[in-house]
Amino acid sequence: TIQRKYQKMIKIKSYALPVLLSSYFCSYLIFFQYNAWGFLSYNCCDRSTQQLRNWVQDEDGEWEWEEEDPNYVAPQIDAKIIAGATPTLPSGIFRPKQSLGQNYLRDGNTVNKILQAFHKDATRYRPNVDRIIELGPGAGALTDPLVKAYGTETIQCIEIDQRAVELLNDKHPKLKVHHQDVLQVDYPQMAQDEGKPLVVFGNLPYYITSQILFALADASHFGAVYSATVTMQWEVAQRMVASPSTKDYGILSVVFQLYADTNCHFKIPPTVFYPQPKVHSALVGLHFLGPNALRQRLAGVDPKNFRLVVTTAFRQRRKTVRNGLKKLVKDMYGGDGDKAKTVLDAPPLPVPATILEAKASGDDFASLQELPVDWAKKRPEEFTSGQFIELTRLLYGPADGVVDVSVPLGTKVWRKRKHGSK
Repeated sequence: TIQRKYQKMIKIKSYALPVLLSSYFCSYLIFFQYNAWGFLSYNCCDRSTQQLRNWVQDEDGEWEWEEEDPNYVAPQIDAKIIAGATPTLPSGIFRPKQSLGQNYLRDGNTVNKILQAFHKDATRYRPNVDRIIELGPGAGALTDPLVKAYGTETIQCIEIDQRAVELLNDKHPKLKVHHQDVLQVDYPQMAQDEGKPLVVFGNLPYYITSQILFALADASHFGAVYSATVTMQWEVAQRMVASPSTKDYGILSVVFQLYADTNCHFKIPPTVFYPQPKVHSALVGLHFLGPNALRQRLAGVDPKNFRLVVTTAFRQRRKTVRNGLKKLVKDMYGGDGDKAKTVLDAPPLPVPATILEAKASGDDFASLQELPVDWAKKRPEEFTSGQFIELTRLLYGPADGVVDVSVPLGTKVWRKRKHGSK
């Protein structure tokens, strides 16, 4: 009997041993993680008079939760833009909808960092922040500190979710919240009603980010948008700021490096959102040129022709520009292959005087605008935005590069026709 009891105990222990080892291992990991994060938090707070924590990327590409500058001191003007606890969603009523791409910010430190960057963008060339348009405020993680900092008179929100509209109306009765699809917003009309260009801000749904950005580009034809500070998927942000001859360089790069001064502020991990997305995010700031400066860069080129050339070239990005545009140019001349060949073999046009003047004054964009002699042998990703302008001018004119300010830049050049009125 004793022998059988002893064998039974050995059998139980053999099954229990892996479970015990797993428990000890998990406890060790939790203890290590707690202490590691505690160490980082201690260093962050110790190195700044403000207990603001930020992410910075080291040389190996890893992201650390620490202050960007060891000597950082928040400017006085931003002292009031400090978010408290992020809002709690009403239990059982406000579940994020996947169909609307809803991912709500839930980390106060991240909100603080976003608001600091927004204030910097919005006051870059203007003394005050006003005419704020927040896109997709949701439960108000960004809206609440915005209202506290700037007041309800300067802010309008665009929200498609009726639940969020009701929640924001309850919290901020004087705040103007439009129950509207963000894709249908008429930015030029809003700017006209406000009497001033708009400052756009928001946490954008990933699945419609590019369409929102293209709508803002079109709105800049009317001088309707001054700046935009928005979150988006990290990969999209990298495409917007990518340099020529890189794998990320594409249509978004060409468009937004032409239309705006674009800056990727920082990377945002998925852990600060609820529900957590499967990708990292980024905060991007854009300062739109406006119609006058944009016309000077375009040197008389019609934006619709520019769009046609850029999208056609990148549709076959592995081909040379000559081969990628062959059908387009042939169709321009009614199928005449000889005329098409003459155009595709043509040397670059002389750079317009206005571009040469801008180059001489130190304009970085103009300095990279001249089309190379062997342009037809290059691939689309090797062209700067300025060189695409010169390529379009070679194909469609004007040959003299004279800017006609009476000709409108156009509506719905980049925006889909079904989206909005302009």
